[in-house]
Amino acid sequence: MNLDARIPSGPLAEKWTKAKFELKLVNPANKRKYNVIVVGSGLAGGAAAATLAELGYNVACFCYQDSPRRAHSIAAQGGINAAKNYQNDGDSVFRLFYDTIKGGDFRAREANVYRLAEVSVDIIDQCAAMGVPFAREYGGTLANRSFGGAQVSRTFYARGQTGQQLLIGVYQALERQIAAGKVKMFNRTEMLDLVTVDGRAAGIVTRDLVTGKIESHSAHAVVLATGGYGNTFFLSTNAMGCNVTATYRAHKRGAAFANPCYTQIHPTCIPVSGDYQSKLTLMSESLRNDGRVWVPKRREDVDKATRDPSSIPEDDRDYYLERKYPSFGNLSPRDIASRAAKEACDDGRGVGPGGRGVYLDFRDAIKRDGEAKIAEKYGNLFEMYERITGENPYKVPMRIYPAVHYTMGGLWVDYHLQSNIPGLFVLGEANFSDHGANRLGASALMQGLADGYFIISYTLGNYLAGVAAASRVATDHAEFRKAEAEVKGRIDRLLTVGAKGSRTVDSFHKELGSILWEHCGMARNREGLQKALDLIPALRERFWADVKVLGERETLNQSLEKAGRVADFLEFGELLCLDALEREESCGGHFRTEYQVEGEAKRDDEKFTHVAAWEYQGEGKKPIRHVEPLTFENVKLATRSYK
Repeated sequence: MNLDARIPSGPLAEKWTKAKFELKLVNPANKRKYNVIVVGSGLAGGAAAATLAELGYNVACFCYQDSPRRAHSIAAQGGINAAKNYQNDGDSVFRLFYDTIKGGDFRAREANVYRLAEVSVDIIDQCAAMGVPFAREYGGTLANRSFGGAQVSRTFYARGQTGQQLLIGVYQALERQIAAGKVKMFNRTEMLDLVTVDGRAAGIVTRDLVTGKIESHSAHAVVLATGGYGNTFFLSTNAMGCNVTATYRAHKRGAAFANPCYTQIHPTCIPVSGDYQSKLTLMSESLRNDGRVWVPKRREDVDKATRDPSSIPEDDRDYYLERKYPSFGNLSPRDIASRAAKEACDDGRGVGPGGRGVYLDFRDAIKRDGEAKIAEKYGNLFEMYERITGENPYKVPMRIYPAVHYTMGGLWVDYHLQSNIPGLFVLGEANFSDHGANRLGASALMQGLADGYFIISYTLGNYLAGVAAASRVATDHAEFRKAEAEVKGRIDRLLTVGAKGSRTVDSFHKELGSILWEHCGMARNREGLQKALDLIPALRERFWADVKVLGERETLNQSLEKAGRVADFLEFGELLCLDALEREESCGGHFRTEYQVEGEAKRDDEKFTHVAAWEYQGEGKKPIRHVEPLTFENVKLATRSYK
């Protein structure tokens, strides 16, 4: 397997400029001869589809939601990073690059991360010009706030609904191209396989979620922008429909899957309240700008604190993030803040049901700035919290606990965002490229829009310039027919088993999630990972023998949809644990309890300063682990410290 990252030569700050000049172009008159498939319509996919269509390409865009407006990008709350330095507080492109590399625990490519920081300044101008209603200062300039892992204010925001507002901007651009006839939109359509011909991506096989029709679509290139795999854990902050199917099916067709063990645990989620829950709710990291995180200092005060937090005197409160990480305090990075919360709860000082919660307290901020000012910043988030919990966070502290959120792993891509399969490009959270072992808050939206608006238009053009317009493969090609037959066979197998099975799809998914959270969650070790690798294949075997799938193939059938996605989770979960077992170090969101120093992650730079990219070998066979070495020429490898 060739893992050539194709990083341009020359100084770091000049690589992207040099690459843009050297990349081959497709002349405007020829662009209309090329067809591109974009799977996903969130920030990365929607921006890519709109941008490529604006350039003149013929684009087919697919999403399983009823509208691109329903993409999970809408759920992002706190903001989007950019190195504008509007606050004049010392920010710069290089500082954003450095913070991102350090935040990812030195497990990301320097060149990709620097380009992301460089492009960030253009994203804000683009979005503001499109009418995104960013918060503004009294004088009219765009406002900024801080996020974890940074000591400057570089996060642009629209109250607590930044993702929604950015997605509306993307959606408007996409709808403009749909109206112009340059984008053909396929709503309620799920990608179920990738088709390759002569080693190149040639198209996809889909299922119409309303009619059940299986259909093939061909193109000169395929762009996947289908998000992450956090729902493998069952309970996560992801929307219920989020899944790994598109990227995992591409993996089974030869695309390398990189660093699947890098899963992010977000520290600021509403705690689990019962077995009936099917998902968790994120409370924006931006709240940690003004909220102070604490638990009682003494275990004997926990019950009293749970009944009435105000009864705990100031001297009896442990503001543990401020105590342990005084330089960053409550804005410590997500992986560190999550582990610190777990440590406090494991010590018996957690609050709320089951002792699985810590306080996020706005008492001091309200006293300092007034309730109206806090409402202006976070009003919709406070309202959401009260609707879910029945507690008023203006009067009592929020209770929060870590939960599975973002995934830094994904399909391997080079500097061009192309996978190891020529013609298959991967954007946003679906690829692995920019965040290393831990994503800093407010960088997901930045990457999605950077990939979709500013990078793919250059790199895809470079690929298409070497592909003859007449080379597009028709959907009656043998490889398309073969892929369709395999998709139909898998569906028929699910329905055949499902007609006799006795266990619901959700029960299997929930059991898988429990295994993963217990043995491959916030903390992992060899014994637990090996146990998970025994339990998951056995669970998968029971799934294929006893899953209950109602309904028929050629109709709306959400039971069938879910069964297909959980079947992929059951395979992918094993790969996730295998990657975690093989990476014998702790870094970012991957915390092996055997490798720590005073509770902090202990990297092994000699053995693991690389990307692990897995090659599928077939059902029941162990995948092959390939390595892309990471080199750090502009940032010195150092022990990560936020103290």
